Amino acid sequence: MSGKKIHEDQKYIEGLLNNKSFIIQTIYDKFVPKVVNYIKQNSGDADKAQDIIQETIVTIYNQAKEKGLQLTCPFDAYFFLLCKRKWLNALKKNNNKEVTINEEVLSIDDDAQELAFETSLFGEKQALFNEMFQKMGTACKDLIKATFKIKSMEDVAKSLGLTYAYARKKKSLCIGQLTKLVQESPKFNQLNF
Repeated sequence: MSGKKIHEDQKYIEGLLNNKSFIIQTIYDKFVPKVVNYIKQNSGDADKAQDIIQETIVTIYNQAKEKGLQLTCPFDAYFFLLCKRKWLNALKKNNNKEVTINEEVLSIDDDAQELAFETSLFGEKQALFNEMFQKMGTACKDLIKATFKIKSMEDVAKSLGLTYAYARKKKSLCIGQLTKLVQESPKFNQLNF
């Protein structure tokens, strides 16, 4: 996305990152009603819409925090596309036979489509990683979690009561195990890692 102009709606991304209640309330006031209406018209209800909205906001937050999301399109289009995509995926997962999608004509630019796709893919990769992480043993999970929270491996080793050399070796083995679990998942090839 380098070379593209950052959209003025980047303020919404920054507001989510900094937990600005005014910005979060503005997102709910300005952009959520359209999503709720869309989901209600397409085999859903208000509760399901709120779930999709929450998941989408968390995905946007994580994408911004971990990947430095830079918005190059209006937030409205980006947010709506992500919510719509999550809703359609939820319908597919539930294999709802009576699904009728009422498409409205939207003028959505290519940047919104591209950003929504990237963020959606990021969320799916993160979900796969989390799913495989949960299959690991407690010792590996504790070690990997500690390395995310504590910067130095010496401090990680101390916090877990391990020697530095053992902690490094164990971390390498655990990361290898997690990588193998992710790569062996049927979802791996679908997500174009």
